[in-house]
Amino acid sequence: MKMPVTLALCLLAAAPAVGEPAPPQRRGDQVEAFEARRQGKILPLREIERRIVPQMPGSQYLGVELDSYSGIYTLKFLRNGTVIWVEVDGASGRIVGRTGN
Repeated sequence: MKMPVTLALCLLAAAPAVGEPAPPQRRGDQVEAFEARRQGKILPLREIERRIVPQMPGSQYLGVELDSYSGIYTLKFLRNGTVIWVEVDGASGRIVGRTGN
C-alpha cells in the first residue's frame, strides 16, 4: 500500500500546476506574432483561414502554427488519412508551399 501512495506523490510533484504561465519561449513567440500583426507585417489568422480553408475541399482543418521569424503560417489539414501542410506567406496570404496530397 505504501508504494502506490509514494508513486502518486511523485507524479503529483512532477505535474505542472494548473494555471501555470506558458514557458518564456512560447510567450516570446506569441508576443512577436502579436507585434508583427499590430505593425501590419502579417495578416490576421482569421484572414489567412478565410482564404485557405475553402481551397481544401474534403479536408478537415486541424490547426495552424506561425513562425514569427519568417512570417509563415503553416495550416494543417487531414484528408483520407493523409496529413497535408499548407505554408502561407503571412504578409501576402499566398500559398508558398504544400506537403501531402
